[in-house]
Amino acid sequence: MVAPAIALAFIPLLLTVLIRCRFYFVLFYRAVLVRIWKDCATGLSREERAYQYVLTHATPGDPDSILDAFDVWCSKVEFISNIGPKKGKVLDRLVMELSPLTVLELGAHCGYSTVRIARSLPLGARIYSLEMDSRNAAIAEKIIRLAGFDDDTVELIINPSDEVIPRLRSDYGLERLDFVFMDHWKKCYLPDLQMLEGSGLLGKGSVIMADNVLFPGAPKFLRHVRKSGLYEWKVHRATLEYSKGIRDGMAELVYQGTK
Repeated sequence: MVAPAIALAFIPLLLTVLIRCRFYFVLFYRAVLVRIWKDCATGLSREERAYQYVLTHATPGDPDSILDAFDVWCSKVEFISNIGPKKGKVLDRLVMELSPLTVLELGAHCGYSTVRIARSLPLGARIYSLEMDSRNAAIAEKIIRLAGFDDDTVELIINPSDEVIPRLRSDYGLERLDFVFMDHWKKCYLPDLQMLEGSGLLGKGSVIMADNVLFPGAPKFLRHVRKSGLYEWKVHRATLEYSKGIRDGMAELVYQGTK
């Protein structure tokens, strides 16, 4: 009789954990289990499936239509960690206020955020978008061109960020970065930021925006930003893209120059 009594005592605790973590269980189901099942069933990657949906539901040459199709697919069909429409509005506002001429994107993935940034840029601006995964880069290339942006506006670079950042000046002729958007591996946020600091490409007023700094999180990155004294900064708090109940945020940094 002791064992059943102990088991019954744990039921309220188990129910509490299930209720508190229900949004994470839903995310695990959508982001992991559904992906594995559909990878096996279709023989296509998740990114290829997203592209097929966008291709058949969006209007070529219309960036807004491309983004809307992506948002429907990611919220109703399968989960992909794009910045999404809610946090995307913060990104839109910032890009339009800054009117940057030279933009560096770390982590193109499927090209969603690339299109989102490109549609708000002034005439003559250019994005250098990095993606280390060649299969994802191929999808991003199709999405970017489907949205109507050519090589003069978006240059897609297929290489890891730690190989490209040190060569931005010598290989791409860059003198200054006006805006940097980070949405790649969170463990790379800090070393890439430090490489940018040492590159001489950040000038006073250069802005860096980093997504998902609260979930999955980039604590070392935030600690460096807080202690370095190189930035004015804030975190735009939100929920995780295409999800409910999971807190997230984007860090906005304004470079103030060396101390």
